[in-house]
Amino acid sequence: MANDPLDKLHQRERELERMRLRELEAKDLEVESNRGPRPLEGYAGGHTTWASKQDDEAAAEVHAHDAEDSWSESQQQVARLSPNDEAPARKDEEPRE
Repeated sequence: MANDPLDKLHQRERELERMRLRELEAKDLEVESNRGPRPLEGYAGGHTTWASKQDDEAAAEVHAHDAEDSWSESQQQVARLSPNDEAPARKDEEPRE
């Protein structure tokens, strides 16, 4: 089997994959050995004037009426499903009079 060209190709691919994974693991270990503050990806060393207070203020405006809207939508659903409403007849039921 070791003489089969396809087996040799697969073995070579597995060896290359193992080497690639070893290199990535070595890089990960190197990064983990240097403890310290980690900047957010894309913002490394960049100065910003954005404050979390701005996020809170924007969220308060956008989501201010979420609870009331959700409650009213729930009430509308309940109203549609009340027993007084005629539900469409199923095929296995006799028509209502």
